[in-house]
Amino acid sequence: MQLTFIGATHEVTGSCMFLSACGKNILIDYGMEQGKNIYENVDLPVLPFNIDYVFLTHAHIDHSGLLPLLYKNGFKGEVHATITTHSLCEIMLLDSAHIQEQEAEYQNRKGMRSAETPVQPLYDSDDARGVLSHFVDHRYDRTDNVCEGIRIRFTDAGHLLGSASIEVFLNEDGEERKVVFSGDIGNKGQPLIRDPHYLKDADYVVMESTYGNRNHEPVEDNVPLLAAVIQRTLDRGGNVVIPAFAVGRTQEILYYLRKIKVDGLVKGHDGFPVYVDSPLAINATKVFVDNAQYCYEKEAAALLKQGINPIGCPDLVTAVTSEESIAINTDTVPKIIISASGMCDAGRVRHHLKHNLWRPECTILFVGYQAVGTPGRAIHDGAEKIKLFGEEIAVKAEIGVLRGLSGHADHDGLIEWVTSFKQKPKRIFVNHGEASVCETFAEELHTQYGFETFTPYSGTSFDLLKNEFIRITMGIPVQEKKQDKEPQGSKPSPKSLYAKLLIAFDRLASLIRNGSGRANADIEKMTRKINDLCNDWEDKN
Repeated sequence: MQLTFIGATHEVTGSCMFLSACGKNILIDYGMEQGKNIYENVDLPVLPFNIDYVFLTHAHIDHSGLLPLLYKNGFKGEVHATITTHSLCEIMLLDSAHIQEQEAEYQNRKGMRSAETPVQPLYDSDDARGVLSHFVDHRYDRTDNVCEGIRIRFTDAGHLLGSASIEVFLNEDGEERKVVFSGDIGNKGQPLIRDPHYLKDADYVVMESTYGNRNHEPVEDNVPLLAAVIQRTLDRGGNVVIPAFAVGRTQEILYYLRKIKVDGLVKGHDGFPVYVDSPLAINATKVFVDNAQYCYEKEAAALLKQGINPIGCPDLVTAVTSEESIAINTDTVPKIIISASGMCDAGRVRHHLKHNLWRPECTILFVGYQAVGTPGRAIHDGAEKIKLFGEEIAVKAEIGVLRGLSGHADHDGLIEWVTSFKQKPKRIFVNHGEASVCETFAEELHTQYGFETFTPYSGTSFDLLKNEFIRITMGIPVQEKKQDKEPQGSKPSPKSLYAKLLIAFDRLASLIRNGSGRANADIEKMTRKINDLCNDWEDKN
């Protein structure tokens, strides 16, 4: 039984771990890195077609976003997740694929005149649909067999609809171990999502530390705070632009807006329009409604029992098509615009910033974490100008932050989660946090609470049976490593293309080695195709 750390090590995004046990190769999450990439990640220890299972904690792209790439490169195993995570991934992974396709198309249009080699998207919609067909659904709090020697249980992590901490029960050659992967631990008291559920026992724990060095600021009820922002902006004749994550944060803002409108907290602007300009957010909202009875907290669930949709905001307008999105900014009526992405690094919100950021009467209201290196973080930190679509836009609008909306547990919430274990685990691995946060939080767990802790870098490997390290690595900053990987959205280097060829060769070799039982006709057909390829390759050389 070996656990190897791949992504989100001394970083906040790109979650991925590799578990080898009971003769199976397993990934826990396979997420995309977002914002600034600090450290290089090692490659997966095995090729994608040799991975048997993926255990997915939740649908956020920094945990699920590379699953279509895994499928594209040969993965044919099973993805185990909660039912609701599967539903959200059906829209989020297809949306991510669409973004990859659009970016490649844009780069190719730019490169046509210079006859550059066409850029290929990281993955496409067929890859997303392909991996979605491999999902296996699970309910909360039920222990399910995966294969001989491996059982799993999903427990509500309270971070996102369907999010989970995953308990993995391993039995290999009579030796038993239980490993808990926290996923992203939720913040208590969120307006829609239930509080995180706590676990009682484990041999090993891998836990996140996003807010491991600070607590969320105490805030008053967010409803009157949001109402005040809307009141003064509409009084000025401006728009309130809310960059919001399409899944989770958008639905929370709609929950607040429903209360503001029903209670008449904004005066003199009856029927002010609320636009949700994000096809992903619109589809995600449907998933929230369909799964409300399983995941909502008490107040929202009580509204549901009364036949009231907790996120059914009056005067709501949804923009699906590009034409509907463009029309929002041609309409001079003061309004609320909720659009993705939440960090302003992609999506339609960038168009709304272009039309509103320079207007002093408008407000840009941040309602979520802004990662280092994103436009949202730059605006949040006081930038005077932002470049959008090749044009510099002055920052003249009011910049506001609605605090207390984090989907992540703060320092005290993380402590409450980890101290819920009745018997101390043999070791706690701290990841999914900025480098300094991982280190200080792990040290606190050790010195003040008596836990044996470790903060792994990518490539660190641990023997779960012997309770000892196989390999301890140090972080390699991105700028210190030669760029031998294919940057997303750029022309692929000859070296990266050759690496892809080697992966394809290994896949072919594996198929041939395991193909002795195939029909003679199939073997003859494959032999002929391989010889044809070889002849063609030799002719071109």
